[in-house]
Amino acid sequence: MKLTVFGATGGIGQEIVRQALVSGHQVTAVVRDPARFTVTGERLKVFRGDLSDPGSLRPAVAGRDAVLSGLGARRRADAGIAAELTRSVLRAMDAENVRRLLVVSAAPVGPQPADSPVADRMMLKTIGVILKAVYDDLAAMEAELASSATDWTSVRPPRLQDKPLTGSYRKVVGGFPRSGRFIGRADVAHAMLAMTDDPATVKQGVGVAY
Repeated sequence: MKLTVFGATGGIGQEIVRQALVSGHQVTAVVRDPARFTVTGERLKVFRGDLSDPGSLRPAVAGRDAVLSGLGARRRADAGIAAELTRSVLRAMDAENVRRLLVVSAAPVGPQPADSPVADRMMLKTIGVILKAVYDDLAAMEAELASSATDWTSVRPPRLQDKPLTGSYRKVVGGFPRSGRFIGRADVAHAMLAMTDDPATVKQGVGVAY
């Protein structure tokens, strides 16, 4: 496939690019600072993009089979950028009539299993209070997706870890794996690539966890 990856310098974004190249896809990595991007490959194109200007992003998404985004706040002070930057991506995609979009959200944004243990519910509630601004931003981002014309998927992981790719994790379309507390960034990237051509995940939130 021909893929474009936003947030390509982030932990999940870099993993998406690496794994996509290994799988033989053509990848356009959109970055603000190419000097910070160290991934290389024959089928890789690095595109310097201004995410505040949807028009400048159109060449990066034109003719793509799918767009994958790891954009989002990396700290509480950055809350607000997920919805804002995703809006730019959506406008660029709409202008180029590109439909498939997968983004990274977070487990607390979506529904929890009805039979979640009390300890899990309390943990999520506490995290939700501490990172309220970040999760409000992600919820706003998901609202932008829902009102768009794209065939979107919002991937909702729990706490992220830097672990090697395992390819072994649980996935729940429209929900979240029971007692799922962690997942590696490499496995989130793996899940996103696997969902790219999965019609069951279109216009759905998908919980992923170990």
